[in-house]
This record gives sequence, C-alpha cells and structure tokens, in this order.
Amino acid sequence: MRSVASLFSPVIAISLAATVGACGPLVLAAGDQRAAQQQAENPDERSDAMLVESLGVPILDDPALIANGAAEYAQMCALCHLAPGLADNEVRKALNPPAPELAKLPLLDDVDFMAARLFRIVKYGVESSAMPAWGETHDDASLWSIVAFLLQLPTLTPEQYAQATANSKAVHDALHRVDQGNGQ
Repeated sequence: MRSVASLFSPVIAISLAATVGACGPLVLAAGDQRAAQQQAENPDERSDAMLVESLGVPILDDPALIANGAAEYAQMCALCHLAPGLADNEVRKALNPPAPELAKLPLLDDVDFMAARLFRIVKYGVESSAMPAWGETHDDASLWSIVAFLLQLPTLTPEQYAQATANSKAVHDALHRVDQGNGQ
C-alpha cells in the first residue's frame, strides 16, 4: 500500500514545474542572498515587457489626446489626487488608504512601461482602496487620454493646469455626450 506522502510527491512536482514554467526560475537556494534580493525587487522582468506588449501603448504626445485627458482628470480624478494649485480637501483627507498626489508622481525612464502601468490602474482600479475601475464606464481611448495627461501632469505649473482644464466640464460632457436628464 502506498503512503499518503508518496501520492502527493507527483502533485508537488507538477505544481512546482508549472509555477517555474509560468513565473520563471525561482531562487530556492537559501545561500544565494543576492539573487533572492534581485528576485524580490523584480520577480519577473519579462512581465514588464509583456505588459507593454499586451496593451499596445499608443502614441501619447498628441496635444488633442492630452487635452481630452486634462478634462477627464479635472472632472474625475483631481478631487482625490489633487493637481498643481489645488488645495487639499475633506474627501481626500478621509481616504484610507490615502490617494497619491499625482502631480508629484516620479516619472520613470521607461515611458511605455509607466504608461502601461497607469493604464492598468485607471482601467481596473486598485482593490481595497477608493480608486475606481474606470474601465467599467469609459472606453480605452478615454483611459489612454487620462494616461497621456498623467505623463504631463508632474511638469505643469498651477497656471498651466488651470489653463489646460479651464473648460473641463464642457469638454468632459461633450466627450461622453452627457444627457442632463440621466446625470451620467
């Protein structure tokens, strides 16, 4: 009669093989501290490239795209994430966890990777936070316009932000064909 341990050995071996195949090689040797630290900092460099490739990051420096994103940001994001020249507010102070101030967002050298990560956050939200999944109510083109603007936001002065968002309500409403009767 086979022991219970001998029945689980093939299951464990198959699970380990599947994990290594899906996630890349894991550092299993306890003595290899440097490799373990590198893996903890970036568990799978392939995932960065795969994210950018899978999303197909569009060209994000189009002035019209950025202008639409500015309107979207002013209407949907600025209350929680602030903007140059905007003061803190009650809603933002009550968020737990707090929302990052996106005008102070450090820009990464790899713009496509940063754009892809921002797109994923804007589209799917952040679990266990107040960050909504805007992909439920907005198409990808609208979401990419927000990302295009987010990449510009840390470089704006309060005056430039005010100018970029001066007509944000009208632009936002036009982008989404808001019907005054349904409030969407």
